[in-house]
This record gives sequence, structure tokens and C-alpha cells, in this order.
Amino acid sequence: MTDSPRVTVFYDERMLAHEPSADAAFLPGRMDTRIRQLLSGLGVPWKYPEHPGRLTAISQFLALAPLQGVTFATGKAATAEQLGRVHTSSYLEQVYKLRGQYAWLDVDTTAVSPGSVDAAEVAAGTAIAAVESVVAGASDSTFALVRPPGHHAEPVRARGFCLFNNVAVAAAHAKATLGCQRIMILDWDAHHGNGTQDIFWADPDVLFIDLHRGAPFYPGSGSLDEIGEGLGEGTTVNIPLPADAGDAAYLLAFERIIEPAADWFKPDLILVSAGFDPHAHDLALNVSYRGFASMTHRLKQLATRHSQGRLVFVLEGGYNLISLSHGVKAVLEVLAGAVPPPPGECGIAEVEAAAAFHCRAFVDS
Repeated sequence: MTDSPRVTVFYDERMLAHEPSADAAFLPGRMDTRIRQLLSGLGVPWKYPEHPGRLTAISQFLALAPLQGVTFATGKAATAEQLGRVHTSSYLEQVYKLRGQYAWLDVDTTAVSPGSVDAAEVAAGTAIAAVESVVAGASDSTFALVRPPGHHAEPVRARGFCLFNNVAVAAAHAKATLGCQRIMILDWDAHHGNGTQDIFWADPDVLFIDLHRGAPFYPGSGSLDEIGEGLGEGTTVNIPLPADAGDAAYLLAFERIIEPAADWFKPDLILVSAGFDPHAHDLALNVSYRGFASMTHRLKQLATRHSQGRLVFVLEGGYNLISLSHGVKAVLEVLAGAVPPPPGECGIAEVEAAAAFHCRAFVDS
């Protein structure tokens, strides 16, 4: 009889201090003027979608029914050296100057509040802590519950609610200091991880695979022919999907693309940019909770086969609080040892049950 898997969830309340507000007195300048024009053109009140309630909803939901084998640990702040492995020094200097202030970094929906820079440092550092835990053998798998998210953040630019690229910072740390030589990053967020792709575009030691809703859906990148360049040609794999794609399409992608790519690459660490906006409640795609669980199960098998079971999830998007918290729990249940039932096609089981109930009334036996 084997011991239950040791799963650690990393969470730090300092990340709740990131709280941009469209009603705040932002810094003056051309950026502020452009943002104000954009918001006024909406005709309805606009609230910053990436808010502290995303993390509190998850933590409160998990506290209602604790999962056996899942423990919690706090995070830590990333250092300038750690962030500087994936972001330029000039970009970091500009972000640090905004500490303690309200400001827009980009017209691309990214803003900060007085506590945002500190929160972003903790988000990236918490992703590092999650990686260190599995590499050291303290956990079999980990989940870093972090915000602001990271996968849109580019080396020189904040984008899409993201300041620092958390999963990229963690991967670069694993390469630089933890002895990991081949790292696979799977991004299943509904939006393409343009920042992560940019950072590892020419790196042959990082296999970046991205399942996402295809262009023109934000951010519009991630076409099939974006495969990396130079020594990294072939280690960027994009799988753009239509708006109604669900479990069947995602699992077919695992069977036909993701698993063969992983078997070819043979990673010694697997990271997951885990966004839960592919769920139907977020209106981007049509993945179910069983779908997230099934993908997690397949990733566990890949990790067992190639990376000594070392598997790290880092939270990205997901803005419906119900599907976000339930999606995280579905992943954690599988990491803790549950075997998910086959997701099937949505509604098939219910139709079969209804047929068994009704058909005897009008079908001859």
C-alpha cells in the first residue's frame, strides 16, 4: 500500500493588497487620459475584473471541505535577481517606481494600486516556492494560488492584468538554481500565454504548449505557425481552439499532441499555467470540472513517466468565482489521489438516464 500523495497549496494573503480601481485618482499623463476615454466610451460602470475576491473565494471554498493529503503553506516575495531572469532591468525599475501608487501601466487593461507591486513580487515568489517544494521532495505536487496572474506579462511590458510572469520566473529559477534541465510548461488558460511564449521563444530547454481560444480572442496571438525560433524552433506548440471547444477537444489534444510532445521532450519538471476561464461559466470555452480533473490526471501520468512526479500548478485566469473555486478543487482532488471519471460529452449520461426512465412507457419491450 502506497502513501497518499503529498499536495501543498501555496497561498499568501499579501497578494490581496493588489486592488486597482477605475474610480481611483490615477497618475496624470497621456496614459491616464487614454484610459479615461476608453472607460467613458463603455457607457456602463467598469470594475477591475482581477480582484482580491478571486483568491478569497478559492480559500474559503477549500476551507469548507478540507481535502485529505492537501496542506497549506505561505509564499514569499521574489527578489529582483529572480525577476530579472525573465524581465529587463529597465522594466523592473519602472514597475518598482510605482510602489505605493495608483497607476495604469498599459492601455491593455493593466493597472496597479498602492499594494500591487508588493503583491506581484509575492505572486512570483510563491510560484518559486511551489517549484522548490517539489524539487526538494517536500511535496509530490503543488498548487500556487497567486495573483496578479502572470502569463501575459512580457519581458518589457505588463499586459492583461499581469505584472510579472509568475510561471516563467519559477521555470527560470528551476533552471538557474535547482538543477532542472528540461522544463515543460502547459498553459490551459482560455487566453494565449503570449508573455510566456515570448520569454522562452528561442529556448530549446523549455517546451511551451498552449491550449487557448484562437484569434481574434484576446490577446490575438498563438497561431499554429508560432513554433519558436533559432535553437528553440519546435519547442513552442500552440493549439488554438474555437469558442465552443470542450472536454473532448482538450483530451484529444492531450492524446494527439501534448503527450507525444512530452514523451519526445522528456521534461524533468512540469509546470501548468492553470486558468479556469475555459469553463462555460466564464463564457470563453466549454470545459467542465471533469475536464479539468481529467487533464490533471493525464499530467500526473506524464510527470510520473518523465519528471519523478514533479508537477506544479500556477493559477492564471478565471473570473467567475464559482467555476474558479470549483475548478481549483477538481484539480486538487486528483492531485491528492482521486481518479476522475471519464468526462464524456456533456449531457450524455443524463439523456441515457432519462431514456431508461421514460422509454418503457412508449417503446415495446
